[in-house]
Amino acid sequence: MRIIAFASQKGGSGKTTLSGHVAVAAERAGAGPVVILDTDPQGSLSDWWNEREADTPAFAQTTISRLLTDLDELRNRGFRLAVIDTPPAITLAIQSVIAVSDLVVIPTRPSPHDLRAAGATVEIAARSGKPLMFAINGATPRARITAEAAIALSQHGTVAPVTIHQRTDFAASMIDGRTVMELNPKSASAAEIEALWTYIHDKLEKNFRRTVFQTSASQRREAARQAAFGRRQSA
Repeated sequence: MRIIAFASQKGGSGKTTLSGHVAVAAERAGAGPVVILDTDPQGSLSDWWNEREADTPAFAQTTISRLLTDLDELRNRGFRLAVIDTPPAITLAIQSVIAVSDLVVIPTRPSPHDLRAAGATVEIAARSGKPLMFAINGATPRARITAEAAIALSQHGTVAPVTIHQRTDFAASMIDGRTVMELNPKSASAAEIEALWTYIHDKLEKNFRRTVFQTSASQRREAARQAAFGRRQSA
């Protein structure tokens, strides 16, 4: 099971909206079964899911103290992807979620306040040794500041080559538990979310293969070291 955390200390960055939309996009793309978890005390993602008529993605109630145990249970139940929404503050909750994640997605609006706020989340991900990526969200079409934000963020990590633009259909979809893909599958908003999921999926799989390769190589080196040590002992 792959685990994605949407994290940012800046309120209003779009973590909840992107968490729900990416989870649905993943399910529709065949990457499920998908489960979403809400660690934000405000419970906005929980409220959105409770309004949904569709059966997928699934929702799992959890707390930070139970997170590891619940993720193990979800993995055993056959879920292939977990999407976790986090609180809008640098708290123990965010640190705990990042620590168990395979990829940290930092939604960032193209504004000076958001750009400055991203640093704290980057620092936590770096301390935890977790790969991260920025997703520029809520952008104004054709605004120069969007390109400037992408350049600034690229100094600190990967920036998704897909920009999510500010449109009313995102807000409308969150009211009744749907997504822009379900409101209008042929909309520009739907295309952006689907492209963002494709990029996230590719990055997840590349990170997983790299981790497996590094682990296998480490195991081979350790086995060789042990064998050499055994030969020296016998000699």
